[in-house]
Amino acid sequence: MHDAKLVIWGCGGMGREVLALCEVLGRNVAGFLDEREEMRGQMVDGVPVLGDIQHIYAYRNEVEVICSGVGDPVLKRKFARKTRDAGFRLAGPLVHPAVNIPRSSQVDDNSIVCAGSIVSINVNIGKFVIINTQVTLAHDVTIAEHCTISPGVNISGNVTMEEGVFIGTGSAVREKVTIGAWSIIGGGAFVKDTVPANALYAGVPAVFKKKIIR
Repeated sequence: MHDAKLVIWGCGGMGREVLALCEVLGRNVAGFLDEREEMRGQMVDGVPVLGDIQHIYAYRNEVEVICSGVGDPVLKRKFARKTRDAGFRLAGPLVHPAVNIPRSSQVDDNSIVCAGSIVSINVNIGKFVIINTQVTLAHDVTIAEHCTISPGVNISGNVTMEEGVFIGTGSAVREKVTIGAWSIIGGGAFVKDTVPANALYAGVPAVFKKKIIR
């Protein structure tokens, strides 16, 4: 339902960026969702914070929910599960109108593609993915669910990002590299080799820093 009202999980910086994108797309945002009780009833950028998902349960057939209003992949997964468990509809993809998506590429539901990004051919973007501003995705890139690609990241061809990867601002990833599930790449890094799952890599070139325990 393209004309359905939208509700955005998260009222911080990313959530407000999603609100601005919705305004560009002419989508009506009914409010933000936030688990913090003290945020309920407050106004953020002129939009009310409605509370947690249970506070809007009566409107589950009237709205669609955006779970990609937070950059943390773990939180995105949590909010997606809460939304589905509560019986709400998930919003489709939100792509800035200045971004061209080639016919051979795909952006799945609840993913965000922000202004200034470039999506090449045969790119597959899964659900609940954030492609922030000025990101370059070269040919044959695959990005699994819940990933977050920060501003100014350059991803070369034939790169695979498994579920829940976070790529920091201004990083670059060499061609034919795989980044394992739930790993984090620090800002400004250059990734030249495959990264295992649940690991923090940073530096130029990027090297192992520590294991991530979730």
